[in-house]
Amino acid sequence: MDSPLVFQHLAGADRQLRVAVVTETYPPEVNGVAMTTGRLVEGMLRGGHRVQLVRPRQGAADRPASAGGFEEVLSRGLPIPRYNHLRMGLPARGALTRLWSVQRPDVVQVVTEGPLGWSAVSAARKLRLPVVTEFHTNFHSYSDYYGISWLKQPVHAWLRRFHGKGDACLVPTAELAASLTERGVRRVEVVSRGVDIQLFSPGRRSEALRASWGVQPGDLVAVVVGRMAPEKNLGLAVQAFDRLRAVAPHARLLFVGDGPSRAALQAQRPEFLYAGMRGGEDLAAHYASADLFLFPSLTETFGNVVIEALASGLPVVGFDYAAAASYVRDGENGWLAPSGDEAAFLAAAERVAGDAALRAHMAARAPATVVDAGWDGVTRRLLAVLDDVVRAHERRGAGELAA
Repeated sequence: MDSPLVFQHLAGADRQLRVAVVTETYPPEVNGVAMTTGRLVEGMLRGGHRVQLVRPRQGAADRPASAGGFEEVLSRGLPIPRYNHLRMGLPARGALTRLWSVQRPDVVQVVTEGPLGWSAVSAARKLRLPVVTEFHTNFHSYSDYYGISWLKQPVHAWLRRFHGKGDACLVPTAELAASLTERGVRRVEVVSRGVDIQLFSPGRRSEALRASWGVQPGDLVAVVVGRMAPEKNLGLAVQAFDRLRAVAPHARLLFVGDGPSRAALQAQRPEFLYAGMRGGEDLAAHYASADLFLFPSLTETFGNVVIEALASGLPVVGFDYAAAASYVRDGENGWLAPSGDEAAFLAAAERVAGDAALRAHMAARAPATVVDAGWDGVTRRLLAVLDDVVRAHERRGAGELAA
């Protein structure tokens, strides 16, 4: 039987930090966690740090990459039910323990909370390595959307235990930090998400792309970007669109993304535009070629799409939490409804859609509100937390030796 891990050793010059990053999703997979992790790894490498990336093999032809201070270690994984393009890493505690016994990292950064992530935390603890976890997904909130609300408390307890084993837990907002602290997770640190302001820009707007959608000049296009799944609350976006058509009768609704909810929605509402998965400049053009961003989700830990939309010059209608609470200001670059208040969300969508002058004002101001959210600053913040965790670990070790 094959070993769960395929090792590829890479010797290199000493760096400031040797970071073992363990994640169950990574580019070219398309989702917020994968994109964020990829950007942060790139930033650490640009800063001269060494990164060992541990992730599931994404396909039969997948091979570990190595270059400069970068090394990949591939684990076995299984497709995630209903998301066959994503894989869940299998437990690999013994293999990781052997790997890190020979090639000790300064710190282990565990991105995802699945079996591979749990194995990484366990292996790091056995080897007395400092470990940082990341809280990316409100799994306990998802249960309401999948008819398994009875699992909410057990999942909640499991997440608290998982993140309680680390030296620090990283979250993207102060709001979430306060929530996890109240739940008993110790040392929660805020490391926000970033946006590529060179890629996402109003300059990507394409009249040719709009024409391909059958949109006439001056018609409003509302867009929803992200995974098409029950937890994204897409039904509310549809309600909002139906409501706003009272003031914008020629409006169109565009979905960018894919997922288990797409087929049913497309069968029910074939008049909507379904662009599927997009990436890079193509994704940026889809954002910028729309006129209004609808963000109905209530299960996000952050919501990268919010700041991507703002950078693209789109007013955002969303709920007052996560990224929207941090960046959207009523009447300036969008409109927020109190968290969970669907009637207020519908009213906000209708208000913004029906006032072209207000919408133009918000569109013009939107990019400036995220100009300081570049990835370089986010990476520096992450490295500051990792360095602090390593130093605290060294001080504890020195104290134990002195005793």
